[in-house]
Amino acid sequence: MRAILCVRHGPPEMLEVAELPDPVPGAGEVVVEVSAVGLNFFDTLIIRDLYQVKPPLPFSPGGEFAGHVAALGPGVTEFAVGDRVCGYLTHGAAREKIVAPASLLAPVPEGLDMAKAAGLLITYCTALYALRDRGALKPGERLAVLGAAGGVGLAAVELGKALGASVLACASSAEKVDFALAHGADQGLDYTKEDLKAGLKAFGGEAGLDVVFDPVGGEQAEQAIRALGWYGRFLVIGFASGEIPKLPLNLLLLKNREARGVDFGAMARAHPDWMRAAAATVMGYARDGRISAHVDGIYPLERCAEALGLIAGRKVKGKVVLTTGK
Repeated sequence: MRAILCVRHGPPEMLEVAELPDPVPGAGEVVVEVSAVGLNFFDTLIIRDLYQVKPPLPFSPGGEFAGHVAALGPGVTEFAVGDRVCGYLTHGAAREKIVAPASLLAPVPEGLDMAKAAGLLITYCTALYALRDRGALKPGERLAVLGAAGGVGLAAVELGKALGASVLACASSAEKVDFALAHGADQGLDYTKEDLKAGLKAFGGEAGLDVVFDPVGGEQAEQAIRALGWYGRFLVIGFASGEIPKLPLNLLLLKNREARGVDFGAMARAHPDWMRAAAATVMGYARDGRISAHVDGIYPLERCAEALGLIAGRKVKGKVVLTTGK
């Protein structure tokens, strides 16, 4: 089988295409013939050894995938050969076949495109975990999403609306703002041309924002926290800007605000039943048209480096997916 390998840490162009033996499932494992692989911003970090997960070399990037069950290991009874499935891993999916624990797989409903299914688990389940479980977002609350045109940002916009919130989409260009508005945001803010703090406060009104969803980090974080109202929740998703902010804790003291970390990966690995239920929720939303599961670009497996370069350059709206032709 073909696989994309990171044999030494570095930029995407250092990735290699290799031929590897087909995997064999062990107890509790499933071999999946991969149809599509979802790529994420953290893939651009993990290949450069800049991510908290540090797999031994060589490894394949790609943390989520969709395909068909090809073989079952001993003890696996919940799937059958030929079943449509998707799965979550921290790395290793950018290859034609993958072996994965059955506990980290979820069924893909009929009628849902495999490319969309491959890009749902990490971004949409992260947003669901953040907004519903960590952020306790309620209908009628005011939610601001930073980086709203990226994969996880778009997911937060769409799921925020599905959960009944009013959503302000903040992004780094007018084109990205328009994209988020077209996917359901109530208002948009281009923070390269408008004052972010003023725009956030205007959207929050006299009561202030209820929730901020921040996958960007950097200097925007403090401005966003200052716009939170009483009992406002600031959700820490990631640091796409490359800068981890140092926040004045007095901003949390004021108005009883909270900063809440969101680690979907740890939650999914520790609680596989929760992950499957979350996957079923977001795939049901996608099947029913409540979320777009927007795929910005589809690339063959061997063009993985090009696709990751686009993500690293923040040129992607929604998701980028690799396909194997299977």
